[in-house]
This record gives sequence, C-alpha cells and structure tokens, in this order.
Amino acid sequence: MLNRAWMVWCLVIIQCLCGAYFLWEILASILGLPSVPLRWSLRELVEAGASIGLILGAFLGVRLAFVAQNATNRADTARRITSGEFTTVVDGYLVDLGLTSAETEVAWFVLKGMSLAEIADLRQTRIGTVKAQCTAIYKKAGVTGKSQLFSQLVEDILL
Repeated sequence: MLNRAWMVWCLVIIQCLCGAYFLWEILASILGLPSVPLRWSLRELVEAGASIGLILGAFLGVRLAFVAQNATNRADTARRITSGEFTTVVDGYLVDLGLTSAETEVAWFVLKGMSLAEIADLRQTRIGTVKAQCTAIYKKAGVTGKSQLFSQLVEDILL
C-alpha cells in the first residue's frame, strides 16, 4: 500500500471529507448554522466511509511506524559505520551469528582475505582446525563459503 501513493492520498481525502462533514454538523448544531441535510442512506454511507477511513488510517499509521523504525535502524548502522565504528558493527553481527571467540577471530581473518594456511600460522593451529572452524562459521551464517559470508555481511549490515 505504501508503494501506491495514490491510495494513501485517496484515503487522506476520504478522511478529510468525512471529518469536514462531521465537523460542520457539530458546528451547525452549536452555532445554529444551516445544516447540510442528507438522506439517512447517504448519511450511513458517509459514516461507514469515515469508519473505514479511520481504521485504514490506523493500520497505515502502524505500518508507517514500522517502516520508520527500520529506516532509523538502517540510518543508525550507517552512521556508526561511517563514524569509525565499523569493527563494532561487524563484531555485533558476528555475535548475533552465535560464533565462539575462536570462530570470531577466524571469521575476522577470513573477512580480511587470508588463506587457511595464513590463519593457521597466525593462530598457531593446524589447517584442519581452521577448516573446521570455517565450516562452523559458514553453517551458523547460513552460507557455503568465504565470498558468500562477505556478501551476506555487507548486505545485512548496509541494507
């Protein structure tokens, strides 16, 4: 519904027209102004339109609140990344994946583009251990390899 601006504007126009009619009726009765006489069937239609407009407006308001919250979260993440908190954002992402501290360290090396042999040398472990840790990282991230992990990280953080 948010992608179709004309629907939103139609809803707003219906609400405004019905609200204006009801406001005029109230002011007319208070101030003794001439009232706009409507047949009962037309008045029922106006009241039903106003009720539907109010309900749809409430749903639209809730939907817009969720969209605004998501946009705020994305903007906050982008601000944190551009303000030098990139490592904090990535660390938070890796924590959300449920990685152990060893897996997190290996994941950082993988994201930096290091080979399994280089990671094993840096961590003073065997390549088999690093392979097993990479397999666990990929499984927790729901990917099959290094490039997919990096792509998913970028997509999830920036989008």
